Amino acid sequence: MRKFLQLIFKVILFLFLLLTVFYFWGSSPSLTEESYTTLSKHEFNVETKNDSVFSIVTYNIGYLSGMTNNTSQEKPKVLFEDNLDKVTTAFKRLNPDIIAFQEIDYNSSRSYKVDQEKEIAKLGYNYVARAVNWDKKYIPFPYWPFSSHFGKVVSGQSIVSKFPIKDHKRIVLDSVKNTPFYRKAFYLDRLLQVAKVMIEGKELMVLNVHLEAFDKQIRVQQLKKVVELLRMYTETNPTILLGDFNSDPLFKDAAISQILKMQNIGCTAFSKENLKNTYDSKNPHIRLDYIFYTEENIEYISGDVLNEFGQASDHLPVEMKFKFK
Repeated sequence: MRKFLQLIFKVILFLFLLLTVFYFWGSSPSLTEESYTTLSKHEFNVETKNDSVFSIVTYNIGYLSGMTNNTSQEKPKVLFEDNLDKVTTAFKRLNPDIIAFQEIDYNSSRSYKVDQEKEIAKLGYNYVARAVNWDKKYIPFPYWPFSSHFGKVVSGQSIVSKFPIKDHKRIVLDSVKNTPFYRKAFYLDRLLQVAKVMIEGKELMVLNVHLEAFDKQIRVQQLKKVVELLRMYTETNPTILLGDFNSDPLFKDAAISQILKMQNIGCTAFSKENLKNTYDSKNPHIRLDYIFYTEENIEYISGDVLNEFGQASDHLPVEMKFKFK
């Protein structure tokens, strides 16, 4: 009996040590923190035909996993290849000047280690601002089966532009409190990405966000910080705030109302009578994605939710066409 108990103890100790090693290894980064904020320049062929009318798109691309995002469904390589083809074909036709992405993968096992940012930039986006918000050697999610684990993830938010990006900042927003340490160790950062885009002598501030999805209190806090910075940038520059806010205006005490109530801030493709929902892409029933702009110095031409992207992501993109006043 004593030997049996000793064996059980050794097995438990071994499993504990194994989990401890996995915890520290899996939750560790594969990049340096300095590389989380980068500006790069390519030499692709660029096509710009705007006649002083410019266009910008926000898109939570969901790492091109479509409606399988965050599920344990099988995700074959052909799914990502087909969705990348669908997205690049749509963007080639639309030819926007600036695209802001959320949940875009740079080197992740879950999307077969394709640099999705670079593949889309090949359409003619020579100026790229990257802000990494998830860098882990192994993400054990979805929990079951093991074969559905994300594995290595390097992902984040990107702004790709046909016009020069002069400056770029990565601002980490408040994180979820009172969460188990093991979950926090594997969780992603929520960011505000700020880029200064030079368009025909104008300095346009582009603020790209991806707010907390599961904790309303933290989402409200994050948005307060975003609004504070928005007010600061709008004092000196034409400013566009866009991204995945994870807040529908019909939610009780919706966080997004902080911006919807602001004076002199317009919202693209939005009215209380017609919210033009963006999530999910199969059956759009809530509005989570927005483009806001400063009415003082930006003239809104048109905007819409882009249904033609279909289910390449679980979100639909939003587009705005505009002029400078």
